[in-house]
Amino acid sequence: MTQAQEKNTRTLVGRVVSDKRSKTVTVLVERRAKHELYGKIVALSRKYHAHDEAGEYKMGDVVEISEGRPISKTKSWVVTRLVEKAQVV
Repeated sequence: MTQAQEKNTRTLVGRVVSDKRSKTVTVLVERRAKHELYGKIVALSRKYHAHDEAGEYKMGDVVEISEGRPISKTKSWVVTRLVEKAQVV
């Protein structure tokens, strides 16, 4: 069991859209929700900065991130596991 599962923290799955910074990846999390007034299903997305200590995750990888303590001003999520490796074109 990982530390994230023991503490019952929030976990999200998203795609890495940037790996330019040292020890940090930007993860785009997309979800679908029903519009409150019109009832149409709309796609909502949000970017999270996640801590990647070893720098092992690259652009296009699908990863799971979990909430943790604040690491910097904008970073309070940690990459917990690789869900799917990016496909080389």
